[in-house]
Amino acid sequence: MPPPLSSLKVLDFSTLLPGPFATLLLADMGAEVLRIESATRIDLVRNLPPLINGISASHAYLNRNKRSLALDLKQVESQTLIHRLIADYDIVVEQFRPGVMDGLNLGYETLRQINPRLIYVSITGYGQTGPYRNRAGHDLNYLALSGLSSYSGRKGHGPAPQGMQVADLAGGSLHGVAALLAAVIHRQHTGEGQHIDVSMTDCVFTLNAVIGAAFLADQKVPDYEWHILNGGGFYDYYQTRDGRWLAVAGIEPKFLQALCDALGRADLLMLGMSARAEDQQTFKAALQAIFVAKDMDYWSELFAQTDACVEPVLNLAEAMEHPHFQARGMVQDVPCEGGVRRQLACPVKFSNAETPLRHAGKPIGADSLQVLQGLGYDQEQIAALFESGAVF
Repeated sequence: MPPPLSSLKVLDFSTLLPGPFATLLLADMGAEVLRIESATRIDLVRNLPPLINGISASHAYLNRNKRSLALDLKQVESQTLIHRLIADYDIVVEQFRPGVMDGLNLGYETLRQINPRLIYVSITGYGQTGPYRNRAGHDLNYLALSGLSSYSGRKGHGPAPQGMQVADLAGGSLHGVAALLAAVIHRQHTGEGQHIDVSMTDCVFTLNAVIGAAFLADQKVPDYEWHILNGGGFYDYYQTRDGRWLAVAGIEPKFLQALCDALGRADLLMLGMSARAEDQQTFKAALQAIFVAKDMDYWSELFAQTDACVEPVLNLAEAMEHPHFQARGMVQDVPCEGGVRRQLACPVKFSNAETPLRHAGKPIGADSLQVLQGLGYDQEQIAALFESGAVF
C-alpha cells in the first residue's frame, strides 16, 4: 500500500527545527517534500555536530525522505522558478519572520494568484499579527512568555531548561502538521486553499491545558511544586543509592496500592491517597528514604512485573536498546551516501499503509538539476541558471 500522504506535494522553505521536523513527519508519511535552500546562508543544522563523512547527523535525520533544490531567492529567475513549481507543489511551509516571503515575491497573496488551491503554512515565534510579530525569540523565550516556565521547576531553584525544544516541536511542528492536514481536508470539500498562521508561543500557551483551565476558573496562580503533577505531590522523580533516578507516577488508587504493596509498606497507603499537602510531603519523604536505600537495578527488577507506574529514568543509550523501542522498530538503518545511518524511525504505525525511510538528508542542491529538467528547462536555460547563481 502507498504511504498515506503520497498525494501531497510540499515546498519546504524552513530551516533549523520547527519547520523541518514538521515536514519530516509529512515526508515519512509519504508526502513529496522539496526543500528550497540557500547556498549562501546555509541552514545551521547542516553544520551541527557530530558530522559523519562531512554530513551532520541532525541534518541527515531532520531532512530524511526530502529532496533539495538550492536557490538564491533574491534573484528573479529563482522566484520565477518557484512560481512554476507552485502549479504542482500546492503546499508551502515557511518560517521566516512576517513579511520576508512577501519581499521575495513569494508571499501567500502572490502565490495564491497562481494556484488558488495553495495551502501556505507560516510557522513563527509569535505569529503574523500582534505587537511581538517581528520580535526575535527561541524556545526558552516562548516557554517563558507562555507561563509554563513559571511552575515547571523546583522551589528555590526556579525553572530549568528542557532537554528538548517543547515550543518548537510540540508548539510549532505538531500544530503545524495538524493544521496543514485540516486545511487539506477543507480543500477536498471546498476546493479552497488558505494561509495558516502558526505561532509557536500561542501553541505552547495552550499546553498549559489542565492548569490553565483551573486558573481561569479560580484565579489561583500556580507555583513550583504546587500541583499534584508538578511536584506538589508524590508524582515525582526519586534518587536511588547509585545516583540514578526513578519516575513514580501512580496517582490512581489501584496503582498507588500496587506501589505500597511492592514496597511492603501498606501503612503508607492512606498518606499517599490524602489530598492534604502535609500528608503528601510526608509520603514523599518516606518514598525518598526507601528508594535511596537500594540501587536502580534492584528497583527496576522489582517493578518490571508490577503495574504501579514506576519506571527507571534511562539515559539515551539505554533507551535506544530498551526492549520496547526495539520491538517497535524505533531505531532503523536509513540509506545514505556511502552506506546507512542509524536514525529514529517514524513513530506512527498505519494498518493499511507503509512509511518507508527511503534516504537520509541529502547534500544541498542534490536535486536541483532533476527539478529543473522536470519543469521543462532545456540545457541552455539550465546552464544559464547555474552560471548566474540563481540555482546551485
